[in-house]
Amino acid sequence: MKLTDFEEPADSEELIIEVDGANRVHGLLQRAPNARAIFALAHGAGAGMRHAFLTEMAYGLARRGIDTLRYEFPYMSRGSRRPDPPPLCHATVRAAVEAARHIHPNLPIIAGGKSFGGRMTSQAQASNPLPGVRGLVFLGFPLHPPKEPSAARAAHLGRIEIPMLFLQGSRDEFATHAHLMPVIESLGARARLELFRDADHSFHVPVRSGRTDTEVRDEMLGAIAAFSGTLDGKSGE
Repeated sequence: MKLTDFEEPADSEELIIEVDGANRVHGLLQRAPNARAIFALAHGAGAGMRHAFLTEMAYGLARRGIDTLRYEFPYMSRGSRRPDPPPLCHATVRAAVEAARHIHPNLPIIAGGKSFGGRMTSQAQASNPLPGVRGLVFLGFPLHPPKEPSAARAAHLGRIEIPMLFLQGSRDEFATHAHLMPVIESLGARARLELFRDADHSFHVPVRSGRTDTEVRDEMLGAIAAFSGTLDGKSGE
């Protein structure tokens, strides 16, 4: 893996992460004053790392002492709408984690992502533990397609031995409560679920809920910050 700075805006650092000889992807590093952890954060299937949701999460985590390395999968860097095959996505996750280790050799690493990005991260961890990663965070784990409830996509989670934090909306059509809860329970102490009332897969809440998207985001950021503080120093090495 080679990490290269190509521009440094005032509020973030733009990076190039080399996945392999044929693929290079963009990354964005948001630094926190006196960072105590770094989060390698992958985007969802349809929106890249500059999406407003991920930008807001990165800025919010910086205020809570966590650096965030957002990054793109190769298909997104190419401008394609079709996700890459899982092996290439897994390789990209590994390259991003290695980039995070390069940035902060002595800080705990959290890995995960929004929806598709979180699932690619968990698959990579399940197949071969990501070096230095002490916990996984899923921002809306896509347990199944909408209106096709199933727990089949969760089969690999049982092979993960590090802590996992699931942030899920109670109205998430990609993870119905009836199918999600047995998965969380089967993982035992390794998994923690934070369920956000009235939120959908994008963590949007309707006006009639009496809550705002900003309130939900603040709760999510607090949950991630609290989770990072529980990691005991054991990594996936």
